[in-house]
Amino acid sequence: MTEVFFYILEDEADDASARFACRLTEKAHENGHRVYLHVADDEAAQALDALLWVFRQGSFVPHATTATLESDDELTPVVIGSGEPPPGFDDMLVNLGGDVGGFFSRFARHNEIVAPADVDHARARYRFYKDRGYALTTHKIAAS
Repeated sequence: MTEVFFYILEDEADDASARFACRLTEKAHENGHRVYLHVADDEAAQALDALLWVFRQGSFVPHATTATLESDDELTPVVIGSGEPPPGFDDMLVNLGGDVGGFFSRFARHNEIVAPADVDHARARYRFYKDRGYALTTHKIAAS
């Protein structure tokens, strides 16, 4: 069954969620996970794509967007998209885009990144997962 993690950010900067997603994704990649970063739209995918290259000096997270991923690519460990994840991505989901519809349950680990302005919506998502019996863990992330 999918494990669901909520990361409650205290940092109110506009890019705090995206920067935290980069850090989380880097750590997951270092530990051998395949990650699908779910964003709201193509513009958000392009912005996160650019940020993953520069968020931390010396960092390298090989990735692609769903728009640039080749259909036979089985090696790219991180994909950014706004819709249904590509085949082969069922390990780790990082949600930056709100609604994950019915596909979140195909992942072993689902991560919700919650900005201070999104706490009320996150509570509703938390109740949704809790009511369905998913294992839930919450982490509060201090502003850096």
